[in-house]
Amino acid sequence: MTRTRLMALLMFVPALAISLGAVALAKAAQAPKPSDTLPAGGNPHLKNAESLKGGLALYRVRCGDCHGLDARGYRGPDLTAVLGGMPDERLFQTIRKGVTGTEMPASTLPDDDVLMIIAYLRKLGTAAPAEKTVGNVENGQRLFASQCASCHRVAGKGGRLGPDLTRVGVSRSRAALIREIRTPAEWVPPTFETVTVVTKDGQRVRGTKKNEDVFSIQVMDARERIQGYLKSNLQEVIYEKGSLMPPFAQARLSDGDLNDLVGYLTTLRGADLLVR
Repeated sequence: MTRTRLMALLMFVPALAISLGAVALAKAAQAPKPSDTLPAGGNPHLKNAESLKGGLALYRVRCGDCHGLDARGYRGPDLTAVLGGMPDERLFQTIRKGVTGTEMPASTLPDDDVLMIIAYLRKLGTAAPAEKTVGNVENGQRLFASQCASCHRVAGKGGRLGPDLTRVGVSRSRAALIREIRTPAEWVPPTFETVTVVTKDGQRVRGTKKNEDVFSIQVMDARERIQGYLKSNLQEVIYEKGSLMPPFAQARLSDGDLNDLVGYLTTLRGADLLVR
């Protein structure tokens, strides 16, 4: 390759990159911004076979981990039990803005994708009504006070080491509550993951990870003290797969007491932004 051609190529490549970048920015600027409210004109995807397939795919990727692949609830509530009384406008805003006080985040999905998810959920129809309270709620409340309140808060009272359960009746299905009491290590919420930090002098501090970046980590220890550490001052950070919450096997919590405890937890609905 001659020097002239090489110089021309070296000048052409940056120009091409700039041009492609400008095109990408122009397309991004032209793309419609996500709406906070249901777009006018109704949902064009209702009863459209191709749209329903797209809605199914989007739901499984975006929603299935929490609400279950059949939308009957897992870590999140049973959607088939609340959809019947929820208009599309509210459902759209719930998906778009998330639900305060729960693990459901806001979404920046394109409006069309949200409408396809709604169309898919509508196709599922409404199944059984919301789960009725089962068990002795009064005994469940006593069990909670004696075995759970040291780590979990309800309405501002209780411990902080575990998640706040003020709205757990909205954010968890009954089946999910049973699993998470019997086998809490099955799923650990973000900011409650178990870590042990080992300082340079050998001190070990075990607790829940609250924040972390490349250079530092913040942990709440068993006494609910928030402690921050520079990683350069640590021997090791041990990321544990388990939960600080012990498993409540049948020997520790009978099936009857578990039924009462879950019955009490399902009554904890806080401000209930989702289903009221």
